[in-house]
Amino acid sequence: MSRKVIKLKDVDPLLLAGVGDENLKVIRKQFNAQIVARGNKITIEGGSEEIEEIENLIGKLCARISSGKILTPEDVFVEIRKGKGSRRNAETQEEGVIYTPRRLLRPQSQHQETYIKSIEKNPVTFGVGPAGTGKTYLAVAKAVEALSNGKIDRIILARPAVEAGESLGFLPGDLKEKVDPYLRPIYDALSDMIPADKMKRYLDNQVIEIAPLAFMRGRTLSDAYIILDEAQNTTSPQMKMFLTRMGWNSHAIITGDITQIDLSRGNKSGLVDAVDILTGVAGIHFVHFDSRDVVRPPLVSAIIEAYEKK
Repeated sequence: MSRKVIKLKDVDPLLLAGVGDENLKVIRKQFNAQIVARGNKITIEGGSEEIEEIENLIGKLCARISSGKILTPEDVFVEIRKGKGSRRNAETQEEGVIYTPRRLLRPQSQHQETYIKSIEKNPVTFGVGPAGTGKTYLAVAKAVEALSNGKIDRIILARPAVEAGESLGFLPGDLKEKVDPYLRPIYDALSDMIPADKMKRYLDNQVIEIAPLAFMRGRTLSDAYIILDEAQNTTSPQMKMFLTRMGWNSHAIITGDITQIDLSRGNKSGLVDAVDILTGVAGIHFVHFDSRDVVRPPLVSAIIEAYEKK
């Protein structure tokens, strides 16, 4: 057991500790060491390697504060994952398994396994197939995992605001409030993977952004996972617009079911067009799901198979 006392210089200890010591609590939870803060001194007791990791971490966090940035528990967590501690933990992780803050996800079919590997390997992955095959859920899980590991800075999730037999005009509120019901499946997936308080912070700080596809125009998105759900309801120009939003260190995941297109007659689906145009392009991979990949009750698979036969 070793002991180290770190004296903070030119940094307000309260900014480092956070409200109610919330930042220090994150550090204590991630390391097997005793950490006590009194005044401008932080005392660490534990193994010599962990003490070194914590000392390096505190140095980085203090530098962040000195640059004028407000330190949040999410910042602390991401910085820990970027350090040696995250690499050590990564060595024990099972290949093909997705690790999110609230749950561990294993692929339930061969296509799901291929899908996960494609997301890890390729800048752009298309997941095409019927509802219930895990296309959106696994895409969101991989994005949350990457954010938690500090590989990206934000997640952007988009859906086209296409009406399936209903009119947006009759819904109350502004545009965001009108399209929120269409984005509910994405909120539900995120809630399964991220604690509620952290989820609220991410949304408030726009670390996670959920928006209608129209809000993507004119942007360049770097260090991000960009997910387009219900892509069968995009037009070809919209699909091209979405794919060209990618910046450096970004991954795009596009999901959709070409049997459930709600576009008006005469508009070709941007997803159908993308399959024709982009198949074979390096860095872009298509994974096609079918009824065998459905992870909902067996009746759902039977319904899908019946419609496919017709």
